[in-house]
Amino acid sequence: MQKYFLALSLLSLSLSTAAIAQPAQQRSGTPEEQKACSRDVQRHCRSVIDQGDFTILACLQQNRPKISAACDAVLKNHGQ
Repeated sequence: MQKYFLALSLLSLSLSTAAIAQPAQQRSGTPEEQKACSRDVQRHCRSVIDQGDFTILACLQQNRPKISAACDAVLKNHGQ
């Protein structure tokens, strides 16, 4: 379960395309954003959860037609 939350936190970091230019508090994603994608990560990307944030992001993008509207909106809001 710790790996899951770590991966989700890392995913939130990777979602920000301008992360370097933003203050640190904005890079981690809001609790609402994390909640929006947590079920989709568990459902569609469980097998890659320990392979890093970019792998999880790629998995969500590959499964875009299957992910929830809320998670899709999070990805779109971060330019993904």
